[in-house]
Amino acid sequence: MVPQHMIRVFLAAALALASFACAAQQHYLWEVSSLSNRIYLYGTVHAGKKEWFPLPAPVEQAFEDSQILVVEADILDVDKMSASGKALSYAPPDELKNHVPEGDWERFRKILPRYKVPEQSVVQMKPFMAVSLLVFSEWARLGYLPDLSVDAYLIRKARAAFKPVVEIEGIDIQTRLIESLTDAENRAIFAGTLTALESGLTGEQISGMVGAWQRGDAARMLTVAQKYNEGVEGAAAFEQKFVWSRHDAMLAKILRYLDSRERHFVAVGALHLAGPNGLVELLKKRGYIVRQK
Repeated sequence: MVPQHMIRVFLAAALALASFACAAQQHYLWEVSSLSNRIYLYGTVHAGKKEWFPLPAPVEQAFEDSQILVVEADILDVDKMSASGKALSYAPPDELKNHVPEGDWERFRKILPRYKVPEQSVVQMKPFMAVSLLVFSEWARLGYLPDLSVDAYLIRKARAAFKPVVEIEGIDIQTRLIESLTDAENRAIFAGTLTALESGLTGEQISGMVGAWQRGDAARMLTVAQKYNEGVEGAAAFEQKFVWSRHDAMLAKILRYLDSRERHFVAVGALHLAGPNGLVELLKKRGYIVRQK
């Protein structure tokens, strides 16, 4: 006969495992319901692995249940992407090294070989774009490729199904946001990102974000972002400008989707759905029924 105290231990362990299983079944996906419609909010990461696709069944089902795909910007629009690239580079003979401190320029040059990036290919880039390239190179070094991003997968899937693809912002708006960075902000982002790459904090952040996304853990996603902000000077202000400040405009469009007769699948960067200033909580505060899937 099994002693009572052992039964209690077994029951506690079983309940813990059951709780873990339930948590593990959640995805970075929310269903938002109004009186007349419902939409889906899905958090994405902007680089990925082949084995991620197809996405988990609840996500694929939500996509199939929707008539319209909404993304931040259509990153597969080659013409618009090319035009934005020109706006985010310096015209010769101006160069990147003329706009950052000499010490930071040398740090940047020293890190290029890690990612096999030729110096000549980046000398015309503006500071934000130059270090963004290195961050995506770090994603690739860890096995996550921009060509296999969740956003790209969804856009290709929508096009194959002749499903409309709508931009909640668009490349032009995102380009103007980057262009609005002051010289001081550009220098701060440049220096801070180099420090994060040199220290390994960027790699730690990437692994943390992917893990939180795969578990559907928005609270953990926010914690990972906050840890990065604490370790990189100026990162919190950058996050405010590039994440949270965009939500009023995004929310206005989402409310229109909820008032329409068509079901929208809204896919935006995962951090946009996290925390008290994230789109999930903003919709809850407006009285909508929001349920994680």
